[in-house]
Amino acid sequence: MQLETERLLLRELTDEDFDALYRVLADSDIMQHYPYTFDENRVRNWIARNKERYEVFGFGLWAVVLKETGEMIGDCGLTMQNINGSIKPEIGYHIARKHQRKGYAKEAARACRDWVLRNTPFNILYSYMKATNLPSSATAMANGMRKIDEFIDEENETTVVYAITREEWEASYTA
Repeated sequence: MQLETERLLLRELTDEDFDALYRVLADSDIMQHYPYTFDENRVRNWIARNKERYEVFGFGLWAVVLKETGEMIGDCGLTMQNINGSIKPEIGYHIARKHQRKGYAKEAARACRDWVLRNTPFNILYSYMKATNLPSSATAMANGMRKIDEFIDEENETTVVYAITREEWEASYTA
């Protein structure tokens, strides 16, 4: 599976992505809203889990690669997540610090959103994040999502939930 946008390629993660993904997931600034930063073992498990997701579900988090240089700058894709007690399809993203604030997360998330709504039976897609994670909230909203919920999570912090329905997507993003 491969998705292409104006500036990005999204493809399945491979073991060769370890170094680039480690630089993203082990960065405490990028992962400040996550329960922990990743060590080498967690990154290897992250790649392995996503390879398993590709086999089982046909989707997972994909490598985000700059078309111009071939540099892998993060991940973005669809996973099934426990959101306030229910398993839901969620678009998530992590972009390397030096590539943030350039619209790459929004571009990748939109490509994922469109792929999911064209290729799966899901009628609603979610993104969720800590309420303090304003850049991720902005990405969700730029992706056409609206805030639908908030709750206190396991870390006793407020988590916000954004969503877009198939009908909203069809009305706004398809010709």
